[in-house]
This record gives sequence, C-alpha cells and structure tokens, in this order.
Amino acid sequence: MTVTETKLKGCFIIEPQAFTDSRGFFMETFNVEKFKEHIGYKPDFVQDNLSKSSYGVIRGLHRQLPPHAQAKLVYVLDGKVIDVAVDIRKNSPTFGQHVAMELSSDNKKQLFIPKGFLHGFAVLSETALFAYKCEGSYHKESESGINPLDKTLNIDWKIEKGKEILSEKDLNAPSFNELKPVNL
Repeated sequence: MTVTETKLKGCFIIEPQAFTDSRGFFMETFNVEKFKEHIGYKPDFVQDNLSKSSYGVIRGLHRQLPPHAQAKLVYVLDGKVIDVAVDIRKNSPTFGQHVAMELSSDNKKQLFIPKGFLHGFAVLSETALFAYKCEGSYHKESESGINPLDKTLNIDWKIEKGKEILSEKDLNAPSFNELKPVNL
C-alpha cells in the first residue's frame, strides 16, 4: 500500500497493492492496522455506502455537521470519476482549497477524506459504481452542502458543459460564501 498526503492536511491518496495473475486480481481494500500505521489513527468506520450513477452525474458537495461529521474512505468499483474534497475547517491554512483526482476501477486508487471537508464526485465513464466507508452514521438533520458548480471554488468536474446532471437539492444548495466553516 502506498499512502500520499495531499496538499490538504489529513486528506490522503491510498494506492492498495493489487496481486494480478491470469485469473484476475486480488486486493485488500481496507486494513485497520495498516491504515493506522500510514494515516496516524484508527478510524471507526460504521457504515458502507454504494451508489451507481451515469455519465455527467455530479453528487455533492456534501457534509454532515458536528457532532455527526463523517470521515470517508472512497473508491470506485467499476467505471471512472473525478473525486473532490474541499477543506472547510475554520482555522485551516488550506480553508477553501480543494483536491480533485481521478478514481477508477483501473487505477484502484482511494481517497481518505477527514472530518471537516465537503465531498463530491462526477461520473466520467458511461456508469460508475462508487463505494465509501463512513465514520459515523448518516444523520439527516445534520446534512448540508453547497452547489458543486459554485464559481468561487472553480472546480473542473471534467464534464462537458450542459451535460451535468445534478439533483434539485444540489442545484439549489447555497454558495460557498454562504457556508459556515466547521470548527472541529
């Protein structure tokens, strides 16, 4: 496993080792002891989520407010996405900055997104099967987010203009400038 911290402190790119032969491959997608060794703490993942989406779908940018904030370990089982994490920690030197990276079933990369971040992804392949482990269970009253097309963040979702597909909730979400930072 190769682990690389992004420019956003606490947000890591994880590249699990895949063992390939004529039958296909085997890969350990998560090991709590290796995670602790590389990331520095032992996550308490309590929920696994799976979504399937078509080309052009943008899901996000979402968060859950404290005390129900969630850290996430995300990866793609089939297809390709651009995955985005935005630092919204109140006193962070990288507040308002984001990382965007391609996650795919081919590159097998994962992204660990700590608490205090917005998260979203856009589907670049015909369809994508997207998986994520979460610390903390979903809590509807704590969910919030911002419009992923907000110009302040200037995120390149890699989707052809006019082909973006967003939920009404995400399309009508507030702007980044209306967001209250997270104090963790």
